[in-house]
Amino acid sequence: MFTSAFRFLRIILTVMRFRLDALVPFSISPWYIRYSLGLFCSIGRKRARKNKGERLRLALESLGPIFIKFGQILSTRRDLLDDDIADELAKLQDKVPAFSGQVAQAIIERDLKAPVEELFAEFSADPLASASIAQVHTATLHSGEEVVVKVIRPNIEKTIRKDIGLLHILANLITRMSDDGRRLKPVEVVNDYEHTILDELDLAKEAANTGLLQRNFVDSELLYVPQVYWDYCHGNVMVMERISGIPVADIASLNKANVDMKCLAERGVEIFFTQVFSHSFFHADMHPGNIFVDVTNPQKPKYIAIDCAIMGSLDDADKSYLARNLLAFFKRDYRLVAELHVESGWVPKGTPIHAFESAIRSVCEPMFAKPLKDISFGQVLIGLFQTARRFNMEVQPQLVLLEKTLLNIEGLGRQLYPDLDLWVTAKPFLERWMREQMGPKRIMEEARKQAPEWAGQLPQIPNLIFSALSQISHQQEHMKSQTQAIEQLGEELKKNRQGLPFKLLGLVSIGAAWITTDTASLEVLKSADFISLGLFIVGLYLFVLKS
Repeated sequence: MFTSAFRFLRIILTVMRFRLDALVPFSISPWYIRYSLGLFCSIGRKRARKNKGERLRLALESLGPIFIKFGQILSTRRDLLDDDIADELAKLQDKVPAFSGQVAQAIIERDLKAPVEELFAEFSADPLASASIAQVHTATLHSGEEVVVKVIRPNIEKTIRKDIGLLHILANLITRMSDDGRRLKPVEVVNDYEHTILDELDLAKEAANTGLLQRNFVDSELLYVPQVYWDYCHGNVMVMERISGIPVADIASLNKANVDMKCLAERGVEIFFTQVFSHSFFHADMHPGNIFVDVTNPQKPKYIAIDCAIMGSLDDADKSYLARNLLAFFKRDYRLVAELHVESGWVPKGTPIHAFESAIRSVCEPMFAKPLKDISFGQVLIGLFQTARRFNMEVQPQLVLLEKTLLNIEGLGRQLYPDLDLWVTAKPFLERWMREQMGPKRIMEEARKQAPEWAGQLPQIPNLIFSALSQISHQQEHMKSQTQAIEQLGEELKKNRQGLPFKLLGLVSIGAAWITTDTASLEVLKSADFISLGLFIVGLYLFVLKS
């Protein structure tokens, strides 16, 4: 708790040091903000108005990787930022201040357990690029291949854990103090983010992610993923093929190379949906610093993806639900969207469908009448948040990473081809995917997946059939014996019912013999004995022999 409090104090001091308060429009803030915090922060604001983008970038750099990543996400949304701020934040993608090349060399030698001279024919101590978590050096293998060496920043995990601890405290406070906070599930979101960013510190996992993404797009005309050199990969070091291409954010160079920007933008959308729905494995850190363009064929440009540290995946239920929702949106079937939300449990079961449908329509309908450049995604998010608040719709933590990636994709689309119609581009893909999920091709794929298991069970089938038939026969014999027992019991009951009057008469005769003997006087004792004996014999015969 003390560490988190100290970290929070440092954040406040950093905000004041770089005069980030100058970015806050206090003139439109509530009166209690203007006359408290506003008055305090107004000191020196005029002097602080210059280079606000640079001040924001420096502040985020000084606060560490989590804040730098936030700046990277913002840098893709030039529609929401002033140009000077967007230009400065773009430097956070690969121009974060580097650490010493000698330190990087020491980390490489420690992890790979060999001197750099033995590992590489050439190694550049000056970094090629530097980002929030790691930096990259160029090198050449003794076999002649040109490679890049990625090295994790020293002591970075300690800083990240401090920030995650602070986020946990804030998430719990929001959950306790606000109904909206509980609905947004901040604790679950922070937990997911913690796993994601800590995985990013393990370059062995990034190498494995890169290998899987490469296999998914092998021989693809859409995306190229560099080769990983597995013998040179460890937790803090990863070596991979050095690629050449134009950074996707370098619009001037792409135009100079006569790249078909419309095709490039559409291919970006197709790559995203292919990863999410066809592969269930998508690159979730698609800011411009991680994407390059191969312009060998400018009319059919090809993407190059690097930095596969943060990857996302969806299970079959999430994919199906998401696809059905998107298709319903594209078809403007807002009633189906409302029904799917209720069916999935995102909103309570008792939610009035008509009212929910109307609210969704009011938010989403304006999106279809405009090209991408004219759609304010921020306004759409605000409208959806208001809808969510009204109908108690809950945030789904498993989709937060996907939503972050969608923000990056939309921002990239705006830069490449502002007139791109995202809906027209995505709809055919989703329709094709849904047909594949329900058609014969899907059945054949599932049969092919299950074939090895079925083949392994074939030798056991005769034994399984014999065992099943034996069990059925045993059950039939058991049922037969039970039936016979029931029939025998029925016969016994029937017989007993038929002999019941004789038994009663026999009991009466025995009782009468006993009474006659007990009550007879001495004078008639001898005759009574004969009568009692006769009654007893008759009674015994009726009770026993007629049973």
